[in-house]
Amino acid sequence: MPPARKRTRTYDPAKIRVAVLAQFGNVRQGVHALTEEQLARPARLGEWSVRELAAHLTMAVETVSRNLDRPEPGAKGLALLDWPFATAARAGDIADGTRELARDNPDLDALYACAEQRITERLATAPDDRLLAARTGAMTLADYLVTRTVELVVHTDDLNRAAGADIPLDRQALAACTRLLADALAVKAPGASTEVRIPPYAVVQCVEGPRHTRGTPPNVVETDPLTWIRLATGRTEWKTALDEAKVRASGERADLGGLLPLMG
Repeated sequence: MPPARKRTRTYDPAKIRVAVLAQFGNVRQGVHALTEEQLARPARLGEWSVRELAAHLTMAVETVSRNLDRPEPGAKGLALLDWPFATAARAGDIADGTRELARDNPDLDALYACAEQRITERLATAPDDRLLAARTGAMTLADYLVTRTVELVVHTDDLNRAAGADIPLDRQALAACTRLLADALAVKAPGASTEVRIPPYAVVQCVEGPRHTRGTPPNVVETDPLTWIRLATGRTEWKTALDEAKVRASGERADLGGLLPLMG
């Protein structure tokens, strides 16, 4: 795990709930519009097809419903900023579960309708501080829903690129996803020598070295939210983003290549 801890950013639980439901609704409509030819394309995520990726996206919210159906654990086990670093260990199980889900649910419309109904009903009565026995570790519902914005935004982007779709990203979901991954970088590389700017959603300081106190910091990285998310999740390599001018980096401590991706 990363060696240091920074104060966790606060999120408005009501806005996060709305964002999760809104983004899942966007995905549901987008998947409904996909053709069989699009669904058969490779998803560029291992051996998944677009159909399997679309099925996997329902798991982002179904895990909320399923965990709300389970007994509440006795104590919180995972802080929000620990979550990005705890996901890689489950990659194999997730891949197997996704293939099985897609195989058992050829009717994606029905799968999405069921998942949307379940999470809407369960969130209507669940308090923010309710603990969920997530496989990565017990978390509050409020924290876990922030992680759902990452799952939904990242995989919506995957779906758009693989299928040639244009599914919109809810602004609040995109903001939360961007901020959580930016804060995770500050945890992984604690310090204040480098300022990472992801307008309009996040600015964080990270990397050990001299701390600036006035004016423009000597080491600055700036990029847009989607490029940052792709870098943080391994969809885009640091050098590629630099070569394509999607990242601006200045200063001797502005090379983040060795710190990325944050999530496997």
